[in-house]
Amino acid sequence: MIIKRTLLVTSLIALFSIAQAQVKPFRLGYTNVDYLISLHPDSKKVDAELKAYRSQLDKEAEGLTREFREKYESYEKGRSMMAEPVRVTKEKELMELQERIQDFQRNAEADLQRKQLELLDPVLKKIQDAINAVAKENGFTYILNSDAGYGTTPVLLHGPESDNVSDLVLKKLGITPPPPGTNTKPGPKANPGQKPNPAIKKKP
Repeated sequence: MIIKRTLLVTSLIALFSIAQAQVKPFRLGYTNVDYLISLHPDSKKVDAELKAYRSQLDKEAEGLTREFREKYESYEKGRSMMAEPVRVTKEKELMELQERIQDFQRNAEADLQRKQLELLDPVLKKIQDAINAVAKENGFTYILNSDAGYGTTPVLLHGPESDNVSDLVLKKLGITPPPPGTNTKPGPKANPGQKPNPAIKKKP
């Protein structure tokens, strides 16, 4: 009976050792994608194009706002002499124009975010390829993003500096990492809360 138990224990230990040997080593790393974007040479071009696109939207919004202001001032000056049907028509035109401006502002926010994603997509692909290469070369099973961006909670809340692969990714991209402690500006981002032109008069 003792021999059977000994053989059973020995067999279990052997099976456990084989299973442990077959388990792939687990290694977790992390980086900050916004940080990588800010140091990528293409980020300046992305920032400039995004700024130009925002400026274009601002000009279009300013044109609509100017049109509204001119029509509203004209309406105010002549309202006392307008016949009822004319006054109602003018007020309807002003309300419709204001709605157009508000719709434009809402759509402009979405357009700005889409433009940002469109411009950043090639940069993000290069960064992802570099992260994949670093993970493969250094035996990382997973690499997390330490900053989820846009004020949301980061994916990683704490981790040892030895598992920070940011410098490895930068080198893989052909970028010289800045010295430790160097402040870097954030990568190009669209401001979801920024409207092309918020100055709109209330409905008459």
